[in-house]
Amino acid sequence: MRYRRITALLAASVLILSGCSGFSGKRNQTYTDTLFDTVVNVRIYDAADDSVLKGCEELCKKYDAMFSRTAEDSEISRINNAGGAPVEVSEETITLIEKGIYYSEMSNGAFDITIGSISSLWDFKAESPSIPDAAAIADAVSHVNYKNIMIQDNTVRLLDPYAKLDVGAVAKGYIADRLRDYLEEEGIDHAMIDLGGNIIAMGSKLDGSDYNIGIQKPFDENGTPITSVKLSDKSIVTSGVYQRYFEQDGKIYHHILDPATGYPCENNLYSVTIITDSSLTADALSTTCFLLGYEKGMNLINQLNNVDAVFITNDNQIHYSKNFQHKQ
Repeated sequence: MRYRRITALLAASVLILSGCSGFSGKRNQTYTDTLFDTVVNVRIYDAADDSVLKGCEELCKKYDAMFSRTAEDSEISRINNAGGAPVEVSEETITLIEKGIYYSEMSNGAFDITIGSISSLWDFKAESPSIPDAAAIADAVSHVNYKNIMIQDNTVRLLDPYAKLDVGAVAKGYIADRLRDYLEEEGIDHAMIDLGGNIIAMGSKLDGSDYNIGIQKPFDENGTPITSVKLSDKSIVTSGVYQRYFEQDGKIYHHILDPATGYPCENNLYSVTIITDSSLTADALSTTCFLLGYEKGMNLINQLNNVDAVFITNDNQIHYSKNFQHKQ
Protein backbone atom coordinates (compact mmCIF):
# COMPACT_ATOMS: atom_id res chain seq x y z
CA MET A 1 0.00 0.00 0.00
CA ARG A 2 1.32 3.44 -0.87
CA TYR A 3 0.33 6.43 1.21
CA ARG A 4 0.87 9.98 0.08
CA ARG A 5 0.41 12.85 2.48
CA ILE A 6 0.46 16.40 1.20
CA THR A 7 2.29 18.63 3.66
CA ALA A 8 0.35 21.08 5.77
CA LEU A 9 1.37 23.98 3.57
CA LEU A 10 0.38 22.33 0.31
CA ALA A 11 -2.72 20.70 1.77
CA ALA A 12 -4.42 24.06 1.67
CA SER A 13 -6.50 23.68 -1.44
CA VAL A 14 -6.35 27.35 -2.27
CA LEU A 15 -2.95 28.99 -2.62
CA ILE A 16 -2.27 32.69 -2.36
CA LEU A 17 -0.29 33.58 -5.48
CA SER A 18 0.39 37.19 -4.67
CA GLY A 19 0.02 39.31 -1.58
CA CYS A 20 1.56 42.25 0.20
CA SER A 21 5.10 42.30 1.43
CA GLY A 22 7.85 44.70 2.23
CA PHE A 23 6.19 46.39 5.21
CA SER A 24 8.07 46.74 8.46
CA GLY A 25 7.35 47.46 12.10
CA LYS A 26 3.73 46.93 13.05
CA ARG A 27 2.54 46.24 9.53
CA ASN A 28 2.38 42.80 7.92
CA GLN A 29 2.13 40.94 11.22
CA THR A 30 1.32 37.22 11.17
CA TYR A 31 -0.16 34.73 13.61
CA THR A 32 0.58 31.11 12.69
CA ASP A 33 -0.49 28.01 14.56
CA THR A 34 -1.57 24.40 14.08
CA LEU A 35 -5.19 23.95 15.11
CA PHE A 36 -8.34 22.35 13.67
CA ASP A 37 -6.08 19.63 12.18
CA THR A 38 -4.55 22.21 9.86
CA VAL A 39 -2.26 25.23 9.63
CA VAL A 40 -3.75 28.54 10.76
CA ASN A 41 -2.34 31.73 9.26
CA VAL A 42 -3.69 35.23 9.92
CA ARG A 43 -1.77 38.07 8.29
CA ILE A 44 -2.64 41.67 9.10
CA TYR A 45 -1.43 44.17 6.49
CA ASP A 46 -2.54 47.31 8.34
CA ALA A 47 -0.58 48.70 11.26
CA ALA A 48 -1.81 46.92 14.38
CA ASP A 49 -0.91 46.47 18.01
CA ASP A 50 0.52 43.12 19.12
CA SER A 51 -2.62 42.56 21.20
CA VAL A 52 -4.66 42.18 18.01
CA LEU A 53 -2.69 39.09 17.01
CA LYS A 54 -2.97 37.79 20.55
CA GLY A 55 -6.73 38.17 20.25
CA CYS A 56 -6.69 36.07 17.07
CA GLU A 57 -4.77 33.34 18.89
CA GLU A 58 -7.21 33.34 21.80
CA LEU A 59 -10.21 33.07 19.48
CA CYS A 60 -8.69 30.20 17.51
CA LYS A 61 -7.82 28.23 20.63
CA LYS A 62 -11.25 28.88 22.13
CA TYR A 63 -13.04 27.47 19.09
CA ASP A 64 -10.63 24.56 18.72
CA ALA A 65 -11.52 23.56 22.29
CA MET A 66 -15.27 23.96 21.65
CA PHE A 67 -15.73 22.27 18.28
CA SER A 68 -13.16 19.46 18.19
CA ARG A 69 -14.60 16.01 17.54
CA THR A 70 -11.58 14.29 19.11
CA ALA A 71 -10.96 16.37 22.26
CA GLU A 72 -12.89 14.63 25.04
CA ASP A 73 -13.96 17.81 26.84
CA SER A 74 -15.13 19.75 23.77
CA GLU A 75 -18.80 20.62 23.50
CA ILE A 76 -19.15 18.46 20.37
CA SER A 77 -17.56 15.48 22.11
CA ARG A 78 -19.79 15.90 25.14
CA ILE A 79 -22.85 15.73 22.87
CA ASN A 80 -21.45 12.68 21.07
CA ASN A 81 -20.62 10.87 24.30
CA ALA A 82 -23.86 11.63 26.13
CA GLY A 83 -25.64 8.46 24.99
CA GLY A 84 -28.69 10.40 23.85
CA ALA A 85 -28.98 12.60 26.92
CA PRO A 86 -29.42 16.36 26.47
CA VAL A 87 -26.21 18.41 26.79
CA GLU A 88 -26.05 22.09 27.63
CA VAL A 89 -23.73 23.97 25.27
CA SER A 90 -22.83 27.50 24.26
CA GLU A 91 -24.94 29.64 21.95
CA GLU A 92 -22.15 29.47 19.36
CA THR A 93 -22.19 25.68 19.29
CA ILE A 94 -25.97 25.78 18.86
CA THR A 95 -25.55 28.19 15.95
CA LEU A 96 -22.92 25.99 14.31
CA ILE A 97 -25.07 22.86 14.62
CA GLU A 98 -28.09 24.72 13.25
CA LYS A 99 -26.04 25.73 10.22
CA GLY A 100 -25.05 22.09 9.74
CA ILE A 101 -28.70 21.06 9.88
CA TYR A 102 -29.58 23.77 7.35
CA TYR A 103 -27.15 22.40 4.74
CA SER A 104 -28.16 18.84 5.54
CA GLU A 105 -31.74 19.78 4.73
CA MET A 106 -30.74 21.79 1.65
CA SER A 107 -28.99 18.76 0.18
CA ASN A 108 -31.65 16.23 1.28
CA GLY A 109 -29.02 14.46 3.34
CA ALA A 110 -26.26 14.27 0.72
CA PHE A 111 -24.43 16.39 3.28
CA ASP A 112 -25.13 15.26 6.85
CA ILE A 113 -23.68 16.76 10.01
CA THR A 114 -24.16 13.44 11.87
CA ILE A 115 -21.51 11.75 9.73
CA GLY A 116 -19.28 11.50 12.83
CA SER A 117 -20.06 7.80 13.28
CA ILE A 118 -18.48 7.24 9.85
CA SER A 119 -15.63 9.76 9.91
CA SER A 120 -14.41 8.38 13.25
CA LEU A 121 -13.63 5.08 11.48
CA TRP A 122 -11.36 6.64 8.86
CA ASP A 123 -7.91 7.91 9.83
CA PHE A 124 -6.30 9.63 6.86
CA LYS A 125 -3.45 10.96 9.02
CA ALA A 126 -2.25 7.56 10.25
CA GLU A 127 1.21 6.35 9.33
CA SER A 128 -0.38 3.42 7.51
CA PRO A 129 -4.05 4.29 6.87
CA SER A 130 -6.38 1.49 5.90
CA ILE A 131 -9.96 0.85 4.85
CA PRO A 132 -12.22 0.27 7.88
CA ASP A 133 -14.06 -3.00 8.38
CA ALA A 134 -17.07 -3.22 6.04
CA ALA A 135 -19.42 -4.30 8.85
CA ALA A 136 -18.32 -1.37 11.00
CA ILE A 137 -18.98 1.02 8.11
CA ALA A 138 -22.44 -0.44 7.50
CA ASP A 139 -23.30 -0.07 11.17
CA ALA A 140 -22.01 3.53 11.23
CA VAL A 141 -24.14 4.45 8.20
CA SER A 142 -27.26 3.30 10.07
CA HIS A 143 -26.63 6.02 12.67
CA VAL A 144 -26.33 8.92 10.20
CA ASN A 145 -29.48 11.03 10.15
CA TYR A 146 -29.47 14.76 10.87
CA LYS A 147 -33.18 14.52 11.76
CA ASN A 148 -32.11 12.84 15.00
CA ILE A 149 -30.67 16.13 16.31
CA MET A 150 -32.97 17.82 18.82
CA ILE A 151 -32.20 21.38 19.91
CA GLN A 152 -34.17 22.88 22.76
CA ASP A 153 -33.13 26.21 24.23
CA ASN A 154 -29.41 25.79 24.95
CA THR A 155 -29.33 21.99 24.94
CA VAL A 156 -28.57 19.49 22.18
CA ARG A 157 -29.71 15.89 22.21
CA LEU A 158 -29.05 13.09 19.74
CA LEU A 159 -32.17 10.90 19.59
CA ASP A 160 -30.01 8.02 18.35
CA PRO A 161 -27.55 7.40 21.22
CA TYR A 162 -25.00 6.02 18.75
CA ALA A 163 -25.12 9.01 16.42
CA LYS A 164 -22.17 11.39 16.35
CA LEU A 165 -21.79 14.95 15.15
CA ASP A 166 -18.90 16.01 12.93
CA VAL A 167 -18.83 19.77 12.31
CA GLY A 168 -15.61 19.65 10.28
CA ALA A 169 -17.32 20.85 7.09
CA VAL A 170 -18.63 24.04 8.71
CA ALA A 171 -16.43 24.83 11.72
CA LYS A 172 -13.42 26.37 9.97
CA GLY A 173 -15.71 28.61 7.96
CA TYR A 174 -17.53 29.71 11.11
CA ILE A 175 -14.24 30.43 12.88
CA ALA A 176 -12.85 32.39 9.91
CA ASP A 177 -15.99 34.55 9.92
CA ARG A 178 -15.59 35.24 13.64
CA LEU A 179 -11.93 36.19 13.13
CA ARG A 180 -12.99 38.65 10.45
CA ASP A 181 -15.63 40.13 12.78
CA TYR A 182 -13.02 40.53 15.50
CA LEU A 183 -10.49 42.18 13.19
CA GLU A 184 -13.11 44.58 11.88
CA GLU A 185 -13.95 45.55 15.46
CA GLU A 186 -10.25 46.23 16.00
CA GLY A 187 -10.21 48.62 13.03
CA ILE A 188 -8.42 46.29 10.60
CA ASP A 189 -9.37 46.80 6.94
CA HIS A 190 -6.73 44.71 5.15
CA ALA A 191 -5.90 41.17 6.23
CA MET A 192 -5.76 37.59 4.98
CA ILE A 193 -7.28 34.83 7.11
CA ASP A 194 -6.30 31.30 6.05
CA LEU A 195 -7.50 28.30 8.03
CA GLY A 196 -6.03 25.46 6.03
CA GLY A 197 -7.42 26.75 2.75
CA ASN A 198 -10.53 28.42 4.17
CA ILE A 199 -9.51 31.88 3.07
CA ILE A 200 -11.02 35.29 3.76
CA ALA A 201 -9.51 38.28 1.96
CA MET A 202 -10.40 41.30 4.06
CA GLY A 203 -10.52 44.30 1.79
CA SER A 204 -8.11 44.52 -1.11
CA LYS A 205 -4.33 44.68 -1.22
CA LEU A 206 -2.94 47.91 0.20
CA ASP A 207 -2.47 49.34 -3.30
CA GLY A 208 -6.18 48.87 -3.96
CA SER A 209 -5.83 45.94 -6.35
CA ASP A 210 -7.50 42.56 -5.97
CA TYR A 211 -5.79 39.52 -4.55
CA ASN A 212 -4.88 36.84 -7.06
CA ILE A 213 -5.81 33.47 -5.54
CA GLY A 214 -4.70 30.20 -7.09
CA ILE A 215 -6.74 27.00 -7.11
CA GLN A 216 -4.44 24.00 -6.88
CA LYS A 217 -4.09 21.59 -9.74
CA PRO A 218 -5.43 18.28 -8.38
CA PHE A 219 -2.74 15.91 -7.07
CA ASP A 220 0.08 18.31 -7.96
CA GLU A 221 2.55 17.88 -5.10
CA ASN A 222 4.22 21.22 -5.75
CA GLY A 223 0.97 23.10 -5.30
CA THR A 224 0.91 24.34 -8.89
CA PRO A 225 -2.33 26.22 -9.61
CA ILE A 226 -4.62 25.00 -12.36
CA THR A 227 -6.30 28.41 -12.51
CA SER A 228 -6.62 31.54 -10.40
CA VAL A 229 -9.26 34.10 -9.53
CA LYS A 230 -9.21 37.76 -8.52
CA LEU A 231 -11.12 38.90 -5.47
CA SER A 232 -11.31 41.23 -2.51
CA ASP A 233 -13.65 41.28 0.49
CA LYS A 234 -14.62 37.68 -0.19
CA SER A 235 -14.11 34.18 1.17
CA ILE A 236 -12.88 31.32 -0.98
CA VAL A 237 -12.93 27.66 0.05
CA THR A 238 -12.06 24.49 -1.85
CA SER A 239 -13.03 20.89 -1.11
CA GLY A 240 -10.94 18.44 -3.10
CA VAL A 241 -10.11 14.74 -3.19
CA TYR A 242 -6.36 15.48 -3.21
CA GLN A 243 -6.25 17.25 0.17
CA ARG A 244 -6.22 14.10 2.35
CA TYR A 245 -6.11 10.66 0.83
CA PHE A 246 -4.30 7.35 0.63
CA GLU A 247 -3.96 4.80 -2.12
CA GLN A 248 -4.54 1.07 -1.75
CA ASP A 249 -4.53 -1.56 -4.49
CA GLY A 250 -4.44 1.16 -7.12
CA LYS A 251 -7.51 2.97 -5.78
CA ILE A 252 -7.57 6.37 -4.09
CA TYR A 253 -9.51 6.77 -0.85
CA HIS A 254 -10.09 10.44 0.00
CA HIS A 255 -11.54 12.26 3.01
CA ILE A 256 -14.85 13.48 1.53
CA LEU A 257 -17.06 10.69 2.84
CA ASP A 258 -20.50 9.87 1.47
CA PRO A 259 -23.07 9.64 4.32
CA ALA A 260 -25.11 7.15 2.27
CA THR A 261 -22.30 4.60 1.80
CA GLY A 262 -19.73 5.35 4.49
CA TYR A 263 -16.98 5.34 1.85
CA PRO A 264 -15.29 8.20 -0.02
CA CYS A 265 -17.70 9.90 -2.40
CA GLU A 266 -17.38 8.61 -5.95
CA ASN A 267 -18.25 10.93 -8.83
CA ASN A 268 -16.49 12.77 -11.64
CA LEU A 269 -15.24 15.65 -9.48
CA TYR A 270 -11.75 16.46 -8.29
CA SER A 271 -12.64 19.66 -6.45
CA VAL A 272 -15.23 22.34 -5.82
CA THR A 273 -14.28 25.93 -5.00
CA ILE A 274 -16.85 28.37 -3.66
CA ILE A 275 -16.49 32.17 -3.53
CA THR A 276 -18.93 34.24 -1.48
CA ASP A 277 -19.10 36.67 1.44
CA SER A 278 -19.33 34.15 4.30
CA SER A 279 -16.60 31.60 4.87
CA LEU A 280 -19.07 29.29 6.62
CA THR A 281 -21.30 29.38 3.54
CA ALA A 282 -18.34 28.71 1.27
CA ASP A 283 -17.12 25.91 3.53
CA ALA A 284 -20.48 24.14 3.70
CA LEU A 285 -21.33 24.60 0.02
CA SER A 286 -17.96 23.32 -1.20
CA THR A 287 -18.55 20.01 0.57
CA THR A 288 -22.27 19.91 -0.21
CA CYS A 289 -21.73 20.51 -3.93
CA PHE A 290 -18.97 17.91 -4.07
CA LEU A 291 -21.29 15.33 -2.53
CA LEU A 292 -24.13 16.31 -4.88
CA GLY A 293 -21.87 15.84 -7.92
CA TYR A 294 -21.17 18.16 -10.83
CA GLU A 295 -24.63 18.56 -12.36
CA LYS A 296 -26.69 18.85 -9.17
CA GLY A 297 -23.99 20.90 -7.45
CA MET A 298 -23.66 23.39 -10.29
CA ASN A 299 -27.44 23.64 -10.57
CA LEU A 300 -27.62 24.52 -6.87
CA ILE A 301 -24.98 27.23 -7.18
CA ASN A 302 -26.65 28.75 -10.23
CA GLN A 303 -29.81 29.26 -8.15
CA LEU A 304 -28.03 31.13 -5.35
CA ASN A 305 -27.34 34.85 -5.19
CA ASN A 306 -23.83 36.17 -4.61
CA VAL A 307 -22.22 32.73 -4.79
CA ASP A 308 -19.68 31.76 -7.46
CA ALA A 309 -18.09 28.37 -8.03
CA VAL A 310 -15.28 26.65 -9.87
CA PHE A 311 -15.73 22.89 -10.41
CA ILE A 312 -12.79 20.78 -11.60
CA THR A 313 -13.82 17.45 -13.06
CA ASN A 314 -11.62 14.34 -13.14
CA ASP A 315 -10.52 15.14 -16.70
CA ASN A 316 -8.91 18.33 -15.26
CA GLN A 317 -11.47 20.50 -17.03
CA ILE A 318 -12.45 23.76 -15.32
CA HIS A 319 -16.14 24.69 -15.07
CA TYR A 320 -17.37 28.08 -13.86
CA SER A 321 -20.81 28.88 -12.45
CA LYS A 322 -23.21 30.79 -14.66
CA ASN A 323 -22.55 34.32 -13.42
CA PHE A 324 -18.94 33.90 -12.35
CA GLN A 325 -17.45 37.31 -11.56
CA HIS A 326 -13.84 36.62 -10.60
CA LYS A 327 -11.98 35.58 -13.72
CA GLN A 328 -8.65 37.24 -14.42
